[in-house]
Amino acid sequence: MLKGLGGLGGLGDMAKMMKAAQEMQTKMAALQEEMHNMKVTGESGAGLVKATVTAKGELVALDIDPSIFNPDEKEVVEDLILAAIKDAQMKGSDLSQAEMRKLTEGMGLPADMKLPF
Repeated sequence: MLKGLGGLGGLGDMAKMMKAAQEMQTKMAALQEEMHNMKVTGESGAGLVKATVTAKGELVALDIDPSIFNPDEKEVVEDLILAAIKDAQMKGSDLSQAEMRKLTEGMGLPADMKLPF
């Protein structure tokens, strides 16, 4: 007899773990898809330049107040555009991390667990 196995308890635990892993994979795939639709807006120049990105960091819109178009200040305008995009991307990254944290905590995993996304 194989007494060391203790019945099928070990296999039952493994099945539960596999089911939980599949459930998490499904939820993560859904969240990744949702992140393409989640949008945040960053700005610079007190709102003169606004950039909108998805939670995945994809730039989807840029709004520039026409008052900043002065040929003598081309570099300033470029800097404002870059700053607005970076601000939006940072907000998108923060949103993405917050959503992942909700998912992992909902699955009973540590809040600071790093996932491959």
